Amino acid sequence: MDPSTSRPAVVIDNGTGYTKIGFAGNVEPCFILPTVVAANESFVNQPRALTKNSNWLAQHSAGVMADLDFFIGDEALTRSKSSSNYNLTYPIQHGQVDNWDSMERFWQQCIFNYLRCDPEDHYFLLTESPMTAPENREYTGEIMFETFNVPGLYIAVQPVLALAAGYTASKCEMTGVVVDIGDGATHVVPVAEGYVIGSSIKSIPVSGKDVTLFVQQLMKERGEHVPAEDSFEIARKVKEMHCYTCSDIVKEFNKHDKEPGKYIKHWRGTKPKTGAPYSCDVGYERFLGPEVFFSPEIYNSDFTSPLPEVIDKCIQSAPIDTRRALYKNIVLSGGSTMFKDFHRRLQRDLKKIVDDRILASDARLGGNVKAQPVEVNVVSNPIQRCAVWFGGSVLASTPEFFAACHTKAEYEEYGASICRTNPVFKGMY
Repeated sequence: MDPSTSRPAVVIDNGTGYTKIGFAGNVEPCFILPTVVAANESFVNQPRALTKNSNWLAQHSAGVMADLDFFIGDEALTRSKSSSNYNLTYPIQHGQVDNWDSMERFWQQCIFNYLRCDPEDHYFLLTESPMTAPENREYTGEIMFETFNVPGLYIAVQPVLALAAGYTASKCEMTGVVVDIGDGATHVVPVAEGYVIGSSIKSIPVSGKDVTLFVQQLMKERGEHVPAEDSFEIARKVKEMHCYTCSDIVKEFNKHDKEPGKYIKHWRGTKPKTGAPYSCDVGYERFLGPEVFFSPEIYNSDFTSPLPEVIDKCIQSAPIDTRRALYKNIVLSGGSTMFKDFHRRLQRDLKKIVDDRILASDARLGGNVKAQPVEVNVVSNPIQRCAVWFGGSVLASTPEFFAACHTKAEYEEYGASICRTNPVFKGMY
């Protein structure tokens, strides 16, 4: 028996904005880190020495130091502010790995500095966006098997894990639509019996970062005295702490105008350069930020399809025998679905679209045949911010996981192409 199968697997959920890392079987990830790397570029740009031998030695030393002197997560952000020598790199853009060198460095720090484990002793479960190319899985497999020498690897699609987050001993509903809204990408992914219906996946160009940029823009246009260098970070904190979803945007404007003392919040801080205190008001952006998902034209004139409409199109393009089950289990995932009442607004708007279609269908048939009502259910739970990681934790703690993993021996025999496909756990349902 492989001794590494007796140890908990390492689960790493790689996101554009944040990465969650921890061990299988836990309810929460051990660490949630911004997906960013700060590398010291000063070693690479050192002046060359005069002699041939010392030149080679200097270049070699610079390369070694550049490989060693880097930070990730919050440490990287702090270093970049305190020293101009550190350049920030965001290895994942819009859900896809954009810089593999930085990604490898990021994983290295995650494993050795944060989890403090030996990768040769643990199986690994990594996550990927539903639109990831098969070649990217090969690169991931090469890094994991060659650099970290892991005994086993499973690459899971994030929406499938979000569905698996609802797994219990008595029930594992693996059919549903996952609405995954992260910092850099928004995907609507239908899953039937654990398999992603690839042809029906919808992606929209509005994500958590766009909400932050819109809040930042609104505060700037209103003339709030926010330090320019900190405005994005303040907008992000305002979004996370004060934003909510409203049921009617006109009524919400009236509420704020009638009782500003009740609805307008105050933000206080100190300017990073001078240390001088400042304050600003947080008003309409509290509900206008999340509104970009339901009325995207207020933010982006090129894209005007509301999220409920996109979800409806996604389900309507799926096989007809799966549609009722898909409407019945719409699962939210990602930090940007955590706004107060987001799931209620989404369910109400989607239900209206479905009911209007049924009424139109009945009218066309002249009332002779009545269509059965369609149940629309948007599932919200407290762990949806980490739903993907939690689903990975649940699946990686089942006996089927180790059997489904690609092993180091298989990699050495067949090569990286084995990572292109990862079997769905047949024993789960």
